[in-house]
Amino acid sequence: MDFKLEKIGEVAIIHVFLNRATLAKAILFKDFVSEVISGGTVKVVIDLSICEYVDSTFLGAMVALLKKTNSLNGDLRLVYNEEMPSLVFVLTRMDKVFKVFPGLDEAVESFSGGKPKLEWK
Repeated sequence: MDFKLEKIGEVAIIHVFLNRATLAKAILFKDFVSEVISGGTVKVVIDLSICEYVDSTFLGAMVALLKKTNSLNGDLRLVYNEEMPSLVFVLTRMDKVFKVFPGLDEAVESFSGGKPKLEWK
């Protein structure tokens, strides 16, 4: 299995289990995430933490998914290893288009504005 869905509250986390995210898997990935979005979940985190390389086709699929979530008043965030960025990712400046986080917890928390605060009554 190359992709796995996990839900935390109203946030869908799509884990991508690929070392190289390329054309060979881009259509399957886009279809997988589109189905999640069509099911009503518009807050999406794509976990690319184990990916060493993302090609332009896979990147294009993520841009299309970002547009789809935005059109439904949602958003798409990425967890990506910025220490080893894909050359295509940097050259196309997509690291400026997507909200990129170093870890899964930070990406999920960003949808709620941070960790919930304890309130005393």
